[in-house]
Amino acid sequence: MIPPELRERTVRALSTHFAHDHITVEELERRLDLAYAASSVADLRALTSDLPALATQPGADPVGLAYPQVAVHPGLDVSDGDLVIAIMGGAERKGQWTPPKRLTVVTIMGGAEIDLREATFGTKVTEIFVISLMGGVEIITAPGVRLDVSGLAIMGGFEGTASAAGPHDPDAPVIKVRGFACMGGVGTSVRLPGESEREAKKRLKAEHQARKKLQKPS
Repeated sequence: MIPPELRERTVRALSTHFAHDHITVEELERRLDLAYAASSVADLRALTSDLPALATQPGADPVGLAYPQVAVHPGLDVSDGDLVIAIMGGAERKGQWTPPKRLTVVTIMGGAEIDLREATFGTKVTEIFVISLMGGVEIITAPGVRLDVSGLAIMGGFEGTASAAGPHDPDAPVIKVRGFACMGGVGTSVRLPGESEREAKKRLKAEHQARKKLQKPS
């Protein structure tokens, strides 16, 4: 009998391949049907063996875990605070970086993007305090990171997005987003590293359809 988590990993991998246009929607549906009908781990692995490699943690199951675990590295040197300011312009933090314990983001008639998907966390909790006046702030995290979002919005929005990675690892990093937006917006999104907004929407839609298929009684 195949453990349910292995079938779910294959579904996630196929959904991610579809999001990156490695397979067509018809091919996705065909392979999902095969994943549902598979009777061995070898059958599952065959469904992704001819596709490009996906980013996985070292030692991850070769079936293809689309959602790498996000670890905290307590030995890293982490600053207490940092500041990002965008006034009538744009600012961003992305790529490989180590977030401080508290990051303050200020936008005035400007925009800022804080991309944490490739960040290396040295502390369990990272606080992001946002002040947005007639501007916008987008905070992007990878699946598996906890998002805790709350703030005040006047003639604007302060929105949080739940991760689609399923149950969180209790040791995973926590991002606490707090602040104030006036005639502006603060939003969060959960995407895989290197994944565009369009690809994320395609992947989530495919995963939703796949879960419905896999939940049908045999």
